[in-house]
Amino acid sequence: MADVERIEKGGRPLAYIIRTAGAPKETTFLTPPEFKQQVGFVVYPKGGEVARHLHREIERRLVGTSEVLIVQQGRCLADVYDDAGVLAATRELGPGDLMLMVGGGHGFRMLEDTVFLEVKQGPYTGLDEKERF
Repeated sequence: MADVERIEKGGRPLAYIIRTAGAPKETTFLTPPEFKQQVGFVVYPKGGEVARHLHREIERRLVGTSEVLIVQQGRCLADVYDDAGVLAATRELGPGDLMLMVGGGHGFRMLEDTVFLEVKQGPYTGLDEKERF
């Protein structure tokens, strides 16, 4: 099952770090249902299937951008900051680790050549959406 660490400051969630240590036996979502981005394991038995479907166009209003990074190779230090730019935590990430960033800020320092698979909300606006500190 996954080892999940929730990083927060003042009761506000900043990041989830998910380290897998094998697959769960049943479908398990690791994030609360109100998050802008959901992360979980969906489990199917041999011979099971996902029925054909499409997703209806539902208009949603989201404030902010959440990001998911999955370390494909290498190692890095992930720095997690609160909304004021104050360091809240530093964690080492390695292959297979997933980090969901839901609040505050973040930065990464590579300990080895590192490749991330990054998933975040779109559309990409082309505007400078980042505030550097």
